[in-house]
Amino acid sequence: MNAPLVKTKSEDTRARIMDTAEALFRRIGYAKTAVADIASELRMSPANVYRFFPSKTAIVQAICQRCLNELDEKAWAVARSKVSARERVERLQLEILAYHKENLLEEQKVHDMVMVAMEENWDAIMAHKERLRSVLELILRDGIEAGEFEPVDPRETSMHLFKACSAYCHPVLIAQGLQEGQDLEADMRSLIGFLLRAITPRK
Repeated sequence: MNAPLVKTKSEDTRARIMDTAEALFRRIGYAKTAVADIASELRMSPANVYRFFPSKTAIVQAICQRCLNELDEKAWAVARSKVSARERVERLQLEILAYHKENLLEEQKVHDMVMVAMEENWDAIMAHKERLRSVLELILRDGIEAGEFEPVDPRETSMHLFKACSAYCHPVLIAQGLQEGQDLEADMRSLIGFLLRAITPRK
């Protein structure tokens, strides 16, 4: 039997720095938050913060990676759920939309942090997008095997579906839709229904 994983003191300190930094970014904004502010909130010296993160941008990248990992876990939970493939496709896209709205775009002060994370951590974001596409491909394979969908190429189809839903997966585009007063959830459901009709067998 494997021993339970225990956080090291170093990992715990890194997590505390990230939590504190994210709270400050949300409260006073990314641009106005300095490493000295984060250190002060933690009652440690800026030099001690720099032992764990070489810059404020590095802290943002770590927060971004943690968010991506959380969303990956939610996506796989949807893929493993015991509902139809059609419902899982819709749930997956709605889960991505909800996560971005609730965690990254709920407060305008977080927007700058999101922009920095996307610009500085592009490789990680691209890898994350590929993982989400893989989850979608797995769901499509289940749907094809169950006869819910036509025997299409699941990899190619997952790429098309993912691109078609990009306006509901990209933080900047989601923010724009919210500013315009769009009902993003309703629009997303309508789009998914339209797209899936193309691969649903006709009775």
